[in-house]
Amino acid sequence: MTYKGTLIPGDGIGPEVVGAAIRILEATGLKFEWERFSVGADAFEKSGAYIPKELVESIERTRLALK
Repeated sequence: MTYKGTLIPGDGIGPEVVGAAIRILEATGLKFEWERFSVGADAFEKSGAYIPKELVESIERTRLALK
């Protein structure tokens, strides 16, 4: 079984910390499929929103988010 989740790597040390968390989760033997999103200034540049509607919809759909 593969679990679907929403991934928000963030900026600064966020991507490094999230990457480590993903490795820990995968070490359990569980499988994950991540929908990746940006928030903040990066998201605003791309979508005109700091928290894109698609991100919120993804969290509601997957009911799993890692930030």
